[in-house]
Amino acid sequence: MSNASSERDTRLDLFRGLALWFIFLDHIPTNIMSWLTIRNYGFSDATEIFIFISGYTAIIAYRPILAREGWPRAATRIYRRVWQLYVAHILLFVAFSAEVAWVSIARDTPALIEEMQMLGFGENPYRAILEAALLKFRPVNLDVLPLYIVLLAVFPFVLPAVVRWPIAVVCVSVGLYAVTCRYSWNLPAYPDDKVWFFNPIAWQVVFYVGATCAVLGTRLAWLDRFRWQLTVLATIYLLFAVIIALSWHYNPLEQFVPSWISRLIYPLDKTNIDILRLMHFLAVAWLVRIAIPQAAPVLKWSVWGPLRRCGEQSLLIFCLGIFLALSAQVTVTHYEDSIASQIVVSIAGILIMCLAAYIAAWFNGGGPSAAARAPRTTGATV
Repeated sequence: MSNASSERDTRLDLFRGLALWFIFLDHIPTNIMSWLTIRNYGFSDATEIFIFISGYTAIIAYRPILAREGWPRAATRIYRRVWQLYVAHILLFVAFSAEVAWVSIARDTPALIEEMQMLGFGENPYRAILEAALLKFRPVNLDVLPLYIVLLAVFPFVLPAVVRWPIAVVCVSVGLYAVTCRYSWNLPAYPDDKVWFFNPIAWQVVFYVGATCAVLGTRLAWLDRFRWQLTVLATIYLLFAVIIALSWHYNPLEQFVPSWISRLIYPLDKTNIDILRLMHFLAVAWLVRIAIPQAAPVLKWSVWGPLRRCGEQSLLIFCLGIFLALSAQVTVTHYEDSIASQIVVSIAGILIMCLAAYIAAWFNGGGPSAAARAPRTTGATV
């Protein structure tokens, strides 16, 4: 990745926008269009991209404030952003819950409430509302934003350290991750027998790897001394992951996976981001860095405009994508999971997300000419 300077790395918005599209497609059950995402071709998915870039852009946004105005001002700005994220999550929770309730009543499908893990409302609605406000009660697909809220809420206390001693911070982060996986530490959720689906104590490692890369910037170029060795290792590992991932869908491939390998790698824990998932993401990130440097001419192609716009307006697009994914699921179910309906709702959802991103950019005065003039240093959006 590039140095966290005043010049924005266009890859950040591009790949964050791509992650938002992938999250939308992956949240539609049995969606044939999800084969266009990375989820079915390896161990990691768009969540790792999303959290990594969030850590990277947090440094871009708040390190200059820390240097110019001191820690209190930087912490205040971070917590203002945390509050914005929290309000967005609560509004999304209300809209999502209302949509589930409306569909369940209108179509007489009470099973949808259970499928979306919203039975807590029926059992004890007052307790459910309280737990939702505490981020402990979350229906299906509403886990990523609370994860980022917790990570960013802790970030002010780590920011001065990661700016001064990035290597030490990432070592502590990896150590905390290892201990968490070993002893199954997690935060409690609601109902009482549940824990957080994305464990912040484990997923912080992805966030701080991103933050460390932003702080080190061009100093990471020392890795280029091992460029070909790392590229070969990353490629081999990704090919191995492709075979394993495809064997989950195509039974004939299972016979090529020795039983001892199956015993060694399973289960692949997403809650605590299994080490194989983390290694897969790092391998993907390395190959992307090699294949698409910051100055790559391909990044200037106008065809990537919708992706960049979605990445720039990421909080809006994330929330809209969650809402649209449920709408798409209901529509596809109505048409008996037909392939045509899956394709139509997927394309329609992405078009709506792009339209919303352009409208938001226009509303905020972010037209093409304004975007070219702006310094673009405030990247700590979701």
